[in-house]
Amino acid sequence: MKKNKNLAFLFGENWKKFLNNIGEERIKESESNLLYNLDKESFSGLSFIDVGSGSGLSSLAAHNLGADVTSFDVDQHSVDCTKDVKEKFAQKKGFWQIENGSVLDKVYISSLGKFDIVYSWGVLHHTGDMWQALSNLLILTKSGSEVYIALYNQQGMSSKVWWRIKKLYCVSPKVIQHILVLFSFIRLWIPTTIKDILKGQPFNTWRSYKKNRGMHPWRDVVDWVGGFPFEVSTPEEVFNFFKENGFELLKLRTCGGGHGCNEFVFRKN
Repeated sequence: MKKNKNLAFLFGENWKKFLNNIGEERIKESESNLLYNLDKESFSGLSFIDVGSGSGLSSLAAHNLGADVTSFDVDQHSVDCTKDVKEKFAQKKGFWQIENGSVLDKVYISSLGKFDIVYSWGVLHHTGDMWQALSNLLILTKSGSEVYIALYNQQGMSSKVWWRIKKLYCVSPKVIQHILVLFSFIRLWIPTTIKDILKGQPFNTWRSYKKNRGMHPWRDVVDWVGGFPFEVSTPEEVFNFFKENGFELLKLRTCGGGHGCNEFVFRKN
């Protein structure tokens, strides 16, 4: 799959439509997920950087848990979303800096300093140069730093098909975009819904998804279909990259070979 840094989906516009769905329950769920995945009881006294802050929900959770937070995103709409979330929901007066910046800008990344927790969920595979983004991410780490990332899973031919669909979405008029999202929504959700009904648990996955992901499934499908640039990796490739750079794997959650993200937590030795 060829890299394309110039053609890009505006994630921030989609996140703005998500902001109305943020409430106390989703904030608490995000806090719980961060604590669980990083094996912490709180983030008090820790520095946390959110690389590609998106809606700002994860940054908010880290802030509420006591961390000194730095958030940045290349999309100004996402920067605005993060600022709105801070203004509406931040529970503490601690340090929380929000900026516009790119993980591909090595000079910018080098200016930010080192952090205890480096977080980037579902972002680096949309930069147009995922492996360079990962290399730049390491600049933010020091001995003992933990890196929590999520990257799209390599599916071979299926990933190539999705790459073409995503690119088509980004160059198409609105009517074609709506059609692509509708057909993708049917493809991704109808089989799951049928399985839930057959199990006697109608819409169980739908309800669980909204609770755990924090985003309405329709908005997430828009995010998925439009998500271009688009790169993928295998768990082995990511593990080997971090091992070669002096990190140990603490946690791994795969998407079971599907089209979602594999999640990793690494610690720098």
